[in-house]
Amino acid sequence: MAALRTPGTGCPWDLEQDFASIAPYTIEEAYEVADAIQRGDLLDLKDELGDLLLQVVFHARMAQEQGAFDFGGVVEAITSKMIRRHPHVFGEARDMAPEDVKKLWGEIKASEKAERLRARQAAGRDQQEHDGLLDGIPASLPGLTRAVKLQAKASTVGFDWNDARLVLAKLREELDEIEAELNAGDRQAVAAELGDMLFAVANLARHLDVDPEAALRGTNAKFERRFRFIERALGKQGRSTSDASLEDMDALWNAAKAEE
Repeated sequence: MAALRTPGTGCPWDLEQDFASIAPYTIEEAYEVADAIQRGDLLDLKDELGDLLLQVVFHARMAQEQGAFDFGGVVEAITSKMIRRHPHVFGEARDMAPEDVKKLWGEIKASEKAERLRARQAAGRDQQEHDGLLDGIPASLPGLTRAVKLQAKASTVGFDWNDARLVLAKLREELDEIEAELNAGDRQAVAAELGDMLFAVANLARHLDVDPEAALRGTNAKFERRFRFIERALGKQGRSTSDASLEDMDALWNAAKAEE
């Protein structure tokens, strides 16, 4: 990466990148890691983990060029963090129950956050950071994942339903509100209500201990699989989806579903 980023002899594309331009690739590579895991392809996982590691190296190199930190500093920081957050493994706090470990982890994270804030203030970099409960949840996370994290944070102070059936009732309520706005012809209100419905779906998934992103990836894969069945079946008949009726495709969809 140092060679790729060397002016004059490096790669023109790599040289013109910055943190913001590389960030989307970092997110994409993380998704490709998750995809390889979802497919159970360990050979592909090895390659995708390498691609993700390259993203870390890229960011660290750009930071090193600015005199901020280098790759060694990244490794040292995460090593220190893991040791600090696992006193029941590396320290004196032994034989802890899982719930105590989780509680201790939260306390240590809170202490780390306070320390970072003090360090920024001491360096004159206090950007009027808030210390609200929901701070620290990245806005760049996928919507469903961020919704779950926001809800989980709020639940720590009791702002939550105590029964998944209550969330299900809320979901039905949101569906009714979408229908009402559809009938009223207010597209902006429909979009807002649709967002509320997706937030309720994420909440239901959290209460059922289901990862909504993973669940949706599974459904996407199922849709692809069944739609390709339709294409293959039509192809055997000398036809394509462009000249098949909805009824034809629906019948083949049901055949794919029955086959599964």
